[in-house]
Amino acid sequence: MSPSDSQSLFQPLTVGAVELPNRILMAPLTRMRATPPGDVPNDLMVEYYRQRSGAGLIVSEGTQISPIGKGYMDTPGIYSEEQVEGWRKVTDAVHAEGGRIAAQIWHVGRVSHESFHDGGLPVSASAVPYRNRATIKGPDGKPLRANCPTPRALSVEEIGGTVEDYRRATVNAREAGFDLVEIHGAHGYLLHQFLSAESNFREDEYGGSMENRARFPLEVVDAVIGAWDASHVGIRLSPQGSFNGLEDNAGLPMGLHLAGELGSRNVAFLHLSEPDWAGGPAIEDEYRHYLRATFGGAIIGAGNYTLAKAQRLLDAGLIDAAAFGRAYIANPDLAERLRTGAELTEPVGATFYGGGAEGYTDYPALAVS
Repeated sequence: MSPSDSQSLFQPLTVGAVELPNRILMAPLTRMRATPPGDVPNDLMVEYYRQRSGAGLIVSEGTQISPIGKGYMDTPGIYSEEQVEGWRKVTDAVHAEGGRIAAQIWHVGRVSHESFHDGGLPVSASAVPYRNRATIKGPDGKPLRANCPTPRALSVEEIGGTVEDYRRATVNAREAGFDLVEIHGAHGYLLHQFLSAESNFREDEYGGSMENRARFPLEVVDAVIGAWDASHVGIRLSPQGSFNGLEDNAGLPMGLHLAGELGSRNVAFLHLSEPDWAGGPAIEDEYRHYLRATFGGAIIGAGNYTLAKAQRLLDAGLIDAAAFGRAYIANPDLAERLRTGAELTEPVGATFYGGGAEGYTDYPALAVS
């Protein structure tokens, strides 16, 4: 596809209260470069996000809402004053370049390890064993994959406390200067663990029926809206996806149920993470039509996207923007490269997670002629 065939991807888009200059978004990417102890965003992260300010919208890496919400080494948080100050430097740098950035607020739930919690167990919807690994820091300081333990189930009181953590994280995101917040409800993390019948075996008001399983995530949505407003809030979902040990094969109906609930709340956007990026089945256009009819806000597609796929779905009215992940790792000016048809740099997988500037801020932008 030539650049002239795909100009609509480079037109502005209104997402809730925010005007985006183009529809090439940067997807959230876990990179594990925050400063320990305290998981504080640092100057290296400031430069990384600044370099990518040409995206229509940057969605930040997952940033945990509380210490118990952490599941990977050196991922940033958004619950302490130091973290808020660190993120403020990031958002200031992005805004100085004319960019926009959303905070992805995150609780991993059972996708964690006892070493992050002073020997305590991670939490989830239910206390059932499952197979997955978290990323901890090895003896050499480098990422090490370790088996996740069987989690403990959150009590009803703890669910209320977690809802409050999401509310507080939203207040902090506003204070840190983010333009929007995205609730991470995908990829087998805590909210997805409540949504899926494969991980939620509760017998109280938070388990059983589809409506009950959606109760906690929607309480989170309502709390986040209450801390800002619906026009500044979005959510990431991955119906039908197989992620982090969660086989959510029956997740498509839940996705539509949530889309209706989110539409009635007028949230700004729905970020659809599609399962084929991780080897799962592709989302069918028929489902996309149902989703579009159910949800009136902006729909962002992500997962194994090419420029051609993004343009086709945009032309069909089934998405409003496309988010690119790994391509943004190695191409800080990806939107401009796609616009001009420039060659793309391939990312180096060995430097995705942890470390310093190598494979993080040292990928070059196009030379200015």
